[in-house]
Amino acid sequence: MKGASLPPAGKSEVAMVEADVAVVGAGLVGLATARAIRTHYPRLSVALLDKEAGVAAHQSGHNSGVIHAGLYYKPGSLKARLCLSGRQQLERYCTEHGVKFERCGKLVVAADAEEEGRLLALAHRALQNGIHVRLLSPEQMKEHEPHVAGVAALHSPETGIADYPGLAKALKAELLSLGTRVLHHAELRSVTRRGEHQVLHTTAGEVQARWTVTCAGLQADKVARLCGAQPDVQIVPFRGEYYDLKPERAGLVRNLIYPVPDPRFPFLGVHLTRMIGGGVEAGPNAVLAFAREGYRRRDVHPGELFEALSYPGFWRLAARYPNVGTYEMYRSLSKREFARSLQRLVPELTADDLTPGGSGVRAQALNRAGQIVDDFAVLETPSALHVLNAPSPAATACLAIGEHLSQLAARNFGWAADPPRFVRPSA
Repeated sequence: MKGASLPPAGKSEVAMVEADVAVVGAGLVGLATARAIRTHYPRLSVALLDKEAGVAAHQSGHNSGVIHAGLYYKPGSLKARLCLSGRQQLERYCTEHGVKFERCGKLVVAADAEEEGRLLALAHRALQNGIHVRLLSPEQMKEHEPHVAGVAALHSPETGIADYPGLAKALKAELLSLGTRVLHHAELRSVTRRGEHQVLHTTAGEVQARWTVTCAGLQADKVARLCGAQPDVQIVPFRGEYYDLKPERAGLVRNLIYPVPDPRFPFLGVHLTRMIGGGVEAGPNAVLAFAREGYRRRDVHPGELFEALSYPGFWRLAARYPNVGTYEMYRSLSKREFARSLQRLVPELTADDLTPGGSGVRAQALNRAGQIVDDFAVLETPSALHVLNAPSPAATACLAIGEHLSQLAARNFGWAADPPRFVRPSA
């Protein structure tokens, strides 16, 4: 979830753009979707628009850089299928385009006998998903991570790390080479109809298109509603906070060390990750963000906070897991408690080894019953597709998600092998 912030948006010089397809959102999923459409339907013109000054400004540029193998996901789910194929596509793309990545492997560590039982279940799920894993004894664990502690571990050799901001820049460069219009500072304000076309009114002017695909992440539900859709979920933002290990202590971690996830909760727990650019980060926790793009504790958007706190689904989720939520807030305020969580994995770590790192915000879709939308979710309409839920492993799976959305669009929008180009509507 971590990454560098971008400069504030300025005024764009774009006044009017016409395209066959408008893709809203220039995160990894939006970039990959625009690429898939341009690749498979080269006669269709595509405009990609985003409200920020550059690509990957939010979730895509604020994550921990992990290439997930696909251990955790329900067999047969979109997450499971697209993570596996997406990882393979991602590695090929990074190799071909000079984006840094490394297949370094990770350990999922059981700290006690109860967690060991969950670890065995996780190993079974990984095998169902076609993921290669190996169960390790405490002695074998230390061959991979000499400073780790636990009663057993699962080794995932296919897990890796990548430069996701670099990937986003490579995708943008490819899109530009394919003739795609990429518009920044183009925040969507409203959508109207003009004949068979949709007119997207943005802060950069009008974008007129016959079809729309929205990949708006933290603003997914709002953007869908602007387009006239009625999603039955709401995005509730959860901030994840990181610490960095001091350079002199980074040697305690060789690659990636994760706890066994609690199946009741959608987050993986604080873990240790070697970064592709160097250094080791620890985290994230998961607390309610007071703004959809609230990367700091002091970032408060009263309207968005009211939206979250007035949504019945949030309170029903909180009521289901009161102890978990309270503990996450406590750990957010206590570096010492954060360090205690890490000590279950690497006992030598102390609070003094941690320095404040970055943070990110996860767009979590909830329904009114307080149920977390676990899988990737897309709302389909005759003239638009709306990605309503694309949490981790969306970065890993972005190229496969783009292919999937391209296929959905072709089916929903009736694209033939040689679809018609943009036809200017009559006044």
